[in-house]
Amino acid sequence: MASSIQILLNKCVGCTLCVKACPFGAIHMANKKAVIDMAKCTLCGACVPICKFTAIELKKETIGTKDLSAYKDVWVFCEQKKGVIQTISFELLGEGKKLAKKLGVKLCAVILGHDIESKIEELSARGADKIYIVDAPELKAYQDDSYTKIIVKLIEEYKPEIVLCGATTIGRSMISRVAVKIDAGLTADCTGLDIEEKERLLLQTRPAFGGNIMATIVTPNHRPQMSTVRHKVMKEADIHKSHKSEVIRKKYSADILKSRTTLLDIVEEIEETINLAEADIIVSGGRGLGGPENFSIIKDLAKVLGGAVGASRATVDADWMPYSHQVGQTGKTVCPKLYIACGISGQIQHLIGMQSSKVIVAINKDPDAPIFKVATYGIVGDLFDVVPALTKEFQKLLKK
Repeated sequence: MASSIQILLNKCVGCTLCVKACPFGAIHMANKKAVIDMAKCTLCGACVPICKFTAIELKKETIGTKDLSAYKDVWVFCEQKKGVIQTISFELLGEGKKLAKKLGVKLCAVILGHDIESKIEELSARGADKIYIVDAPELKAYQDDSYTKIIVKLIEEYKPEIVLCGATTIGRSMISRVAVKIDAGLTADCTGLDIEEKERLLLQTRPAFGGNIMATIVTPNHRPQMSTVRHKVMKEADIHKSHKSEVIRKKYSADILKSRTTLLDIVEEIEETINLAEADIIVSGGRGLGGPENFSIIKDLAKVLGGAVGASRATVDADWMPYSHQVGQTGKTVCPKLYIACGISGQIQHLIGMQSSKVIVAINKDPDAPIFKVATYGIVGDLFDVVPALTKEFQKLLKK
């Protein structure tokens, strides 16, 4: 049964209480009767208890004959690039093991690519009880169509209870398509996962309202329960080389492997410093730098420290730095051993992406900047004096 709502005209007295109660402005009066604008109505039901005359009838969608008990196991989509498994996959295997233990099911790794047989041992050592592997030349590089169709086929055949995926460019692109095709819910950019054991519900926690609150979301009526998880917010699975996994190799026909698009080339960004997401040291710049040319002092300090260069959203929006350097809610979540924030005020959207860093050093001329509230050490001063001085001192110390 599909969800629907209607006004029972024989009961409506035109009191306008429902008009005032609707948070979306979807109800208005016409000829002294309430009228619902279905283009605006979200079927939230806020108007139903307000009506004293039971003149509003709301019918919620009911689940058909789908047997949710048939769904078992926790799956982790293990993303690989050029045959190298991305570290977010190991983080998810570590967290997935905890979830699987609470549910009393198996932890499964799913990997797609070409010439990836050698990765079985690596995933097994990270605790996967089962490994689903699809190896084909057509899967060498990620393609939306083929990867989505294969994951859908696997889910339909083996029915996992939970599917986890990294909130990466590939993960976000693929898993949303999968969720639509299998009619499942999807919670994006989670920073915490847990299990409500009685109902076997995945508790999916993520920032909401610009990071001002943390929302915990459940999907009780659909399976699998699906989440994308931010990088660097969970601990990687431990390595146990003696652990052995069951391996399930799958082959698919040409029409499944075929994509509507053709990959012509992959142009990688050329960087002098190391990968932001994997860095132990990150030096980030904000609007306090005044312009793109001044990012050179940030890059100099990062180079001396052997670190990566980060940037605030404001600098990326202003085209001072590429998006790949953005740290924050809409950028990358990082967890380095040392994070140096230069000229960054510390809005909540930025803090979400870096506040779990082990040591945070903030450099800002405004002593009331929010960044100082999360900083381990704060330097109040002009970054154009402080940062070059730090670079010079580190050069001396590291030479020794």
